Amino acid sequence: MDVFDAIQQRRSVRSYTNETVQKEKLDKILEAARIAPTARNAQPWHFVAVTDKEKRKVLSKGTYAKFLMQSPVVIVAIGDKKASADWYAVDVSLAVENMVLTAQAEGLGTCCVGSFDEAEVRQTVKAPDNFEVVMMLAVGYPKEKLDATSKLLYLMRPRKTLGEVASEEEFGKKYVAQKNEQAK
Repeated sequence: MDVFDAIQQRRSVRSYTNETVQKEKLDKILEAARIAPTARNAQPWHFVAVTDKEKRKVLSKGTYAKFLMQSPVVIVAIGDKKASADWYAVDVSLAVENMVLTAQAEGLGTCCVGSFDEAEVRQTVKAPDNFEVVMMLAVGYPKEKLDATSKLLYLMRPRKTLGEVASEEEFGKKYVAQKNEQAK
């Protein structure tokens, strides 16, 4: 799959089948994170792949994280504050985006989750003190139908056009695409 196709087709998936994610696919997803760019090549990250049902139950306690119980894999992305105090969150986020796009190309769905109790998540994955939980990533095979929440979000919040989110030379000077391809 072309990377731009993966970007266009990617959706936040909050409803998963019971199918197990193959180890080879999980390996590839984690490898995509490992090779992401970082400031000063500090690589201030660690990724904990959680498949245990009881641990996923704890991770799903966030207000908007209930669906993590359905997801066969939850990747907890943590950043090392000592290795890169100013940039760990950005670096971890870049790595997570690599995982999201790789999962999409592998036929899997994902959803980034920021709704969690940091102390509980840290304890569940036994994160060292110098690491901070940046986000969690649900990974699994999407159910064919969109759940009600996803349908509502797509109807209520359509994508902005390129001209609404990009400027030329300075803020407010509307960016105009060459072929009038202002993505929706």
